[in-house]
Amino acid sequence: MTPEALLDLAREAMMKAYAPYSGFFVGAALLTKSGKVYQGCNIENAAHTPTCCAERTAFFKAVSEGEREFRAIAVVGGKGGNITGLFPPCGVCRQVMMEFCQPDFLIYMGKENGGYEAVPLEKLLPYGFSSGKCMQ
Repeated sequence: MTPEALLDLAREAMMKAYAPYSGFFVGAALLTKSGKVYQGCNIENAAHTPTCCAERTAFFKAVSEGEREFRAIAVVGGKGGNITGLFPPCGVCRQVMMEFCQPDFLIYMGKENGGYEAVPLEKLLPYGFSSGKCMQ
């Protein structure tokens, strides 16, 4: 699957976001090594702490279906459902990725002009925690 096709699926997922508090809609499309894609959107909560990011929603859906090997994820976001710049995964999402992915796992972040930036996990989380060892 091309990065562009994965980003299209992330845009589709973004439109399903539940974001009545921030107004920021975020969508993700997670590609497994087997070629299956799991979509996720952010789901907010008035208490804020129970809010779940799009990336974690996609990962948790995939893991709950038995998936354990991942190739890449596309993430897009913006105010009111319009892509308004790069939306890199938050720290919690990066750590979830670290739990299941290799350092070279790619994160495609969609840009408002239709392009994207690709960054490996090891660049976004250079010292991520993994079973007592740090990434380097």
